[in-house]
Amino acid sequence: MTGPTTGGHPTGRGLLARARSGGWLAALPLLVFYAVVFGGPAVMIVIGAFTVDGRPSLDNMERSLQGGYLTALLGSVRLSAVVAIAGAVLGTFLAQAVVTSRSRWLRESVLTASGVLANFGGVPLAFLWIATLGNAGVVTTTFGLDRFGWSLYNFWGLALVYLYFSVPLMVLVMTPALDGLRPQWREAALNCGATPWQFWRHVGIPVLAPSLLGGVVLLFGGAFAAYATAAAMVGATVPLVTLMIGDALSGQVLVGHQNVALALSLDMILVAGLVMAVYLPLQRRSARWLR
Repeated sequence: MTGPTTGGHPTGRGLLARARSGGWLAALPLLVFYAVVFGGPAVMIVIGAFTVDGRPSLDNMERSLQGGYLTALLGSVRLSAVVAIAGAVLGTFLAQAVVTSRSRWLRESVLTASGVLANFGGVPLAFLWIATLGNAGVVTTTFGLDRFGWSLYNFWGLALVYLYFSVPLMVLVMTPALDGLRPQWREAALNCGATPWQFWRHVGIPVLAPSLLGGVVLLFGGAFAAYATAAAMVGATVPLVTLMIGDALSGQVLVGHQNVALALSLDMILVAGLVMAVYLPLQRRSARWLR
């Protein structure tokens, strides 16, 4: 059965049904790929997090929310929130400066550099900052920053390093959104007697809200999941959940805590899910401005 026909030819409803079925078939390889690559590991994480010596148990989850593990989880959430908010503010203002600039060369240079720096991380990024602002770094020794209590190897130093790739990422997110603000809207607001602040409060910010929220979530996730940069730069100085997972899996601190690492990974998934649960309703509400 192929649906209703007229004179041997499918009607509009039949063609629509065929198009939908064809769309699902075309997307089937991608769905299978996602199920294998993401679904398989997720299932293994859940099974391992609730298993102790081959038996179902909540011990791993309870242990992951106690003592140093809880401190590391909260530290990662705090660091990610600071980086996401600061990166969103700085990146938005930089993107606004790029969009309003009349220099095409400046715009292309900033966007190209942002595309490169947004993907620059790991051990090379840690080495760059250690060589520049570490205890024996060029800038630290030249200006004697250590006399003022400066240290790169703490919470705020790590947040500064994370901003190095977070701000460019926010620039890439916000530049197309700022380009979408029509000049006619500003002109209409000014003609009606609105101040620039009133325009941004009632028009600009609501229109940009979906992109802003999406950028904050993206920056939060990037900082929350980062591992190599923190491992190479601060080690155990700053408690982070990713570092705890690495130690538990490698057995560097405690042997036989691999399932605790899976429980910590599940905690990270739950935190990310909670952030998305807060973001999606706000995004839908803000998206009404774009209709």
